Amino acid sequence: MSYKLAIASHSLGRAAVHDLANKLDQAVKYGYEGVEIFFEDLELIAKSYLGGFTPENQLRAASCIKELCESRSLTIIALQPFLFYEGLLNDDQHQLKIEKLKLWFKLVKVLNTDIIQIPSNFSLDEPFSGDKGKIVKDLVEVAELGLKETPVVRFGYEGMAWSPYVSSWEEVWEMVELVDRPNFGCVLDTFHIAAKVWADPTSPTGKRNTADEDLKTSLENMKKTIDISKIYYIQIADAEFMDPPIGDSHPWVAAPNHPPKMTWSRNGRLFAFEDGGYLPVLDITKAFLHDLGYEGWVSLELFSRSMAEYGERVPEEHAKRGRVSWEKLVIALSQKE
Repeated sequence: MSYKLAIASHSLGRAAVHDLANKLDQAVKYGYEGVEIFFEDLELIAKSYLGGFTPENQLRAASCIKELCESRSLTIIALQPFLFYEGLLNDDQHQLKIEKLKLWFKLVKVLNTDIIQIPSNFSLDEPFSGDKGKIVKDLVEVAELGLKETPVVRFGYEGMAWSPYVSSWEEVWEMVELVDRPNFGCVLDTFHIAAKVWADPTSPTGKRNTADEDLKTSLENMKKTIDISKIYYIQIADAEFMDPPIGDSHPWVAAPNHPPKMTWSRNGRLFAFEDGGYLPVLDITKAFLHDLGYEGWVSLELFSRSMAEYGERVPEEHAKRGRVSWEKLVIALSQKE
């Protein structure tokens, strides 16, 4: 089996705090071959140009990022995240998203990538529907628009563990099958799968009551169900055990309507095999790589309060942590064969 290791640009530090060029330098230093470009990095560069955040400056920023990556022999594997799209009840808001997507088509061409990642909708501001027909219709719309592009633009749909309607890999896969377009696939993430079926950051145990049994069943079903040609890339991350559990008074809670798993995800992720992590990352990664036989891009995606720390050291620390984590994971996987 062969894998190509990537890292998400935000995993190396927040755009508002850390320079993208330095982040990419550290990715190269620690042996990553690719990078997911987080839109926040592109946005910050665009806003630095005269005139601010215009479509023209976004394209100019994309060109800058492409040059930064090409000069370092880094492949851009995707632009993400295209947020809060499917199921919107307001037609005007839906049309604004379609117009934004048309600009994103231009951005990915400039970036020399062909994947736009769409997280399942979890908007706290715009009302959206859980009607399956509506969700599928909206996803078909973007897929068909992507098919008209040259080259074709692909969409990697990813389930957010706290999304009210599409949160599990099973629900994501159902959408992939119902959309049924050659350029519409999925992104699978160890954190979101574990957070959905196994973990509970609001519990003193950190786990659901039937966690182990449910995960085993879910991964067995995954092996029987998913077509690996529809997995566009995978993401790997662990997370901190919450002590105390996340509740309304937890210092990480930004607003009372924030789902606990979202709060946890944004502040407490770790790379696999780091101290404090406890999710069954090894079992889930084994299901991806050994049981399904996936070969392709493996991306390390971290969201953590450590990303916002100041200092040039932060991107290097994160890049190194990710590389050490990956090497430990490879050894552990070889021992499970």
